[in-house]
Formats: sequence, structure tokens, C-alpha cells
Amino acid sequence: MAKFYGPIGYAVTEETSPGVWKEKITEKNYYGDVIRNTRRWQAGSGINDDLEINNQLSIVSDPYAQTHFHTMRYVTWMGSRWKVTNVEVQFPRLLLTIGGVYNGPEPED
Repeated sequence: MAKFYGPIGYAVTEETSPGVWKEKITEKNYYGDVIRNTRRWQAGSGINDDLEINNQLSIVSDPYAQTHFHTMRYVTWMGSRWKVTNVEVQFPRLLLTIGGVYNGPEPED
């Protein structure tokens, strides 16, 4: 079983000015295992097909991950950010299924 270490992005909605809300991304690093490592080409609406992975990671969670697992947006794995498509709670671990490339907001430094 391959090992995993890397950042996971959480999105927290904050009010930036009265009536204006924006997602703020926070990253936290986690250790875990790669349970499943697969890829497939998904026919897209454009000329080229989209690369989809259907990997599953099992991370050792902390109290923050246990209470904010519903705000996980992406996992940085193999140099790219991938969307978290499913989270299964199996205390003390979280099983994350990741899919397509993440193109949403990025963390502010």
C-alpha cells in the first residue's frame, strides 16, 4: 500500500463586506494511505477527453478534520489538486475519494 502526505484544502465561507460572501481556502497537511489508484478518460464536451481519477485515500484525521470534513474541497496529490468527491467517516480515519482536477479558489498566502 502506497503512503500519502500532503495538503487538503478546506473552504470556509466568510463575509468580506456587508452582504458579500466569499470562500476562503485553508490547507492542512495529513498522513495516510492510498487505498485505490485508478484513472479513466471521461468524454467531455470539448475536443479532448477529461482525465478523471477515482482514487481513494485513507487519512489519519485530527479534531479539525472530524468536524469539518464536509468543507473539504481538494487534495494535493502527485503535484495537482484533485476534487474531493466523497468522504466516508471511519473514526479515527477518513476515507476520501478524489475525482477530477480542482479548478476552484486557491489558498491566499
